[in-house]
Amino acid sequence: MVRRIFPSDKNYILQEVQTSQRDTLLKFLVRFVKRYYLQNNNPLGLIDDTILEIQREKAFSMKAFDGFYYNLSAIYRFKYGEVQLEFLFDGSSHYEKYVKDWSDFFKQHVKTFCLNRFFVRAVLDLAVFHNQDRVAYLAGDRLKYFLSQYYALKVYKYKGITDINSQAS
Repeated sequence: MVRRIFPSDKNYILQEVQTSQRDTLLKFLVRFVKRYYLQNNNPLGLIDDTILEIQREKAFSMKAFDGFYYNLSAIYRFKYGEVQLEFLFDGSSHYEKYVKDWSDFFKQHVKTFCLNRFFVRAVLDLAVFHNQDRVAYLAGDRLKYFLSQYYALKVYKYKGITDINSQAS
């Protein structure tokens, strides 16, 4: 069963694409953030315990990123997901088009998000430093808060998406 987050959330092909691309994109997120951190915070390549831990960590709990991915997916559908299918003249299917569009959006925004050190820290906390404890849970909340501040939208599980600026009024 597909849950609609807002009244016009009826692009089921896009929702299916987002669900199918979850693991691939979350692996990209963690690899990119680790690489970004190492390049920008350790340009000389000096090895200490923290750097070793970041380099060694290969497996991480993707479940820890569920809230972040769910919220970013919902925001994308809210802002960019048209319900009306367009004509595609290049021979590709709508599924293939959405895979490309969603993947490009996700990867570009991860690169932009990395400019915020709190985002990088929260991803590293989830993926490397605290896999299964309360700190990881709080890091997941920090990622969701980051998204809500970045887009000025709040995603509620049952209430839907609301504009933060209109709530303050």
